[in-house]
Amino acid sequence: MSKKTIAILTVILAILIDQISKIYIKTHFYLGEEIRVLGMDWFRIHFTENNGMAWGFEFGGKSGKLFLTLFRIVAVGGIIYWLRETIKGKMHNGVVVAISLILAGAIGNIIDSVFYGVIFNTPSGRQVATLFSDEPYGELFFGKVVDMLYFPMYQGESFTFFNAIFNGADSWISIGVVLLFIFHKQAFPKKEET
Repeated sequence: MSKKTIAILTVILAILIDQISKIYIKTHFYLGEEIRVLGMDWFRIHFTENNGMAWGFEFGGKSGKLFLTLFRIVAVGGIIYWLRETIKGKMHNGVVVAISLILAGAIGNIIDSVFYGVIFNTPSGRQVATLFSDEPYGELFFGKVVDMLYFPMYQGESFTFFNAIFNGADSWISIGVVLLFIFHKQAFPKKEET
């Protein structure tokens, strides 16, 4: 299989898994609903939304949200260029997969930010959202990112170890970065001095 094919399949599969899981959660869980996976206390599905930054951080209100979304779109352009050069340079497949996962993760969260505000409603209480609603909750470029994966490994009275709630796209980015560390010699080869 060619490196280009590996990259395309990785990106498409990762985006599909991310978006199918987000749409399922949004249309089957009410905001704040939580279930334990296989009864385990340390692995939960907990539906939450944020304006697009890690751990729900926000800056600059509406203009900050727009800036963040536009920045991500520009960053995706840079990642695509990096991936193309990696494929052209015939680098290790592990590097191709790593960059492809980072690209897929970035695109997955951009889809939420750009489109979810105009294709979903946000009902109150214990009602679930409707896809392609007549009364969407936002506007183009101002959608909220769907998060659901929650791994509270330890919960004390005032402390929870690993309290982040994240999604598939965030996972792809993290896995891609880890793979870049593993294949760092292939990803960032030292230039020989002349």
